[in-house]
Amino acid sequence: MVIDDPQGEAGVLRRLQVRELREEERAEFDWRLQTQHYLASSVLVGPTLRYVAEIEGQWVALIAFSAPALHVKGRERWLRWSPRQRARRLGFVVNNSRLLVLPDRVRYPNLASRVLALCLQRLAADWQARWRHPVLVVESFVDESECRGTCYRACGFEPVGATGGFARVSRDFYEAHGRPKQLYLRALVPEARRWLRQGRLPAALAPYEAECSGPCPFRAPALESLLERLGALPDARRGHGLRHRQRYVVACAAVSTLMGACGYRAFENTSHKFTQRQLRALGAKPDEASGRYAPPSDSTFQRVLNRLDASRVATIVGEWLAEQEVGALARLALDGKVLRGSGRHDGKPLQLLSAVTHHLRLTLNQIAIEQKSNEIPALKPLLRRVAVPPGTLVTADALHCQQESARFITQEWGGDYLFGLKGNQSGIEEKARHLLTQQGFPPSGPVGKGPRTD
Repeated sequence: MVIDDPQGEAGVLRRLQVRELREEERAEFDWRLQTQHYLASSVLVGPTLRYVAEIEGQWVALIAFSAPALHVKGRERWLRWSPRQRARRLGFVVNNSRLLVLPDRVRYPNLASRVLALCLQRLAADWQARWRHPVLVVESFVDESECRGTCYRACGFEPVGATGGFARVSRDFYEAHGRPKQLYLRALVPEARRWLRQGRLPAALAPYEAECSGPCPFRAPALESLLERLGALPDARRGHGLRHRQRYVVACAAVSTLMGACGYRAFENTSHKFTQRQLRALGAKPDEASGRYAPPSDSTFQRVLNRLDASRVATIVGEWLAEQEVGALARLALDGKVLRGSGRHDGKPLQLLSAVTHHLRLTLNQIAIEQKSNEIPALKPLLRRVAVPPGTLVTADALHCQQESARFITQEWGGDYLFGLKGNQSGIEEKARHLLTQQGFPPSGPVGKGPRTD
């Protein structure tokens, strides 16, 4: 294909326009991908957007975006998010799955990058309008034996490493194809990487994460170990014909909660996303007629969970989770809260001291604060319940700035601490101010409120 323009490629690029594909053009779009693209396929997965680049009605390039890959080590290293974050936030990533330039690339070497750039300028708005969900990152896999990926580099994409050279052949299995591809990634907004790796998303994005539970982030062996731990819980149910064992129902509820589900109906809907292999690992019994595994219903979740000791379940799941995401436990916050809607015998609300991970905001364990007491005596028994790696940093507010608490954390528990310091401990505060001044960082107000040094 040749496009005539007296100004050469510069004139061609100025006349270039990109628009979404119309439904009546879909057949020709697919035919061109099947016959002219090196993948020889027009099949896309998940939510999709298709564009055509044209000059005065003449097609010069085709480009398509679709759902991202489920598991890519290079992307996870680049974003530095955990399996749980990936499960809940994968919808913020979109895959540039096809890019086909129709004219001679030698004659128009900058055409591909210009088409890609124009698409990226409108992609976020178009995706939001079509699928009611924002996107923050674009990924693309390039077979560098077929093309060099120059247009991606020109548009700000970053090569993060080659894939393992495997292709999915069924829902749970992959086969080696011997042709690793280079993964390219680009943030659509400068803050995208920081937002996706932090514990909580910005307020504007948080509702989309709450609506999305994502695929199950845990593999079958990890789920089997959770099932084994939950088997220690006594089952108060009696009678014949129980379709689901208690530990299976509790395991499904625990994993669904970690994926973002909240409520019995949400547990059922999220459990439907588990693969057959994952359901079997969680302890499901096969259906006698079909041989397939089925998730529990919302009413089953309600009947089983209402009979259990919630604190014991939280302890079991917290210890198991600590083994799955050790890196997420490097920093632990102690946080005291009043349980809304609760009440003791004396009419006062129940107070809890919780151990929460900084990175994922996961509650590993919690303990009730005794009546006529405060959080300080609850620190030791709470931390004794939490299994974390040595050297874990514990943060807490000024109430816990006590010598005995600091001694317990460093000498008995094997961690480190970072406590707030206020004026109610005037002697320590004066020493802290003196030391900060010697180090060249004089605080301008209360300790901890001085100028930032990062």
